[in-house]
Amino acid sequence: MADIHGPQRLGPLTPLVGDWEGNVGIDLSYHNKDDETGRTGYFEKAWFHPIPVQENGKQSLEGLNYKMTAWRHGEEAMTPFHDEVGYLLWEKATGQIMRAVVFGRGIAILAGGEAKPRDTVLHFNATPGSPSFGILQNKYLLERAQLMDFKSTFTIVDADTLSYTSDLVLKLAATGGEMHHTDKNTLTRVK
Repeated sequence: MADIHGPQRLGPLTPLVGDWEGNVGIDLSYHNKDDETGRTGYFEKAWFHPIPVQENGKQSLEGLNYKMTAWRHGEEAMTPFHDEVGYLLWEKATGQIMRAVVFGRGIAILAGGEAKPRDTVLHFNATPGSPSFGILQNKYLLERAQLMDFKSTFTIVDADTLSYTSDLVLKLAATGGEMHHTDKNTLTRVK
């Protein structure tokens, strides 16, 4: 039997609408206090809500605003260690997708890629200095952990399962080298 699809005004973003939770998150990052790279397990809550159509002259963008918040395992009742807010946008005419995200650390990224209306794997990329898909960060981080590249992928596994990966390439003043700060999690729809 063929799949029956309803309207998808939001194109490839449609399956993301709702509230999600995941408890298998892994953060690989440089721990300044310990002066070492380590893994941290985390629990996460996320929501994605539709926004009004955004009109920029002849450009029309469908989209979602979203929030993702994470707590280290064992600290779920405490202050989160990660918080981000942003928008996911899709332009049907060109197939362009965008992720506009702000992290509470003083980082803003506009990443982009391309997607067809029913794609289930969404790629977002950004590099510093790009006039369209770029990265900004506060002066302190620029001097100590300069962002060199950002890649992120959202994968819609099924109607109630979403996974993601993100990879931030950092040039660390503390080590003099580059490292990949990665995050990944699988989330289940809860609402």
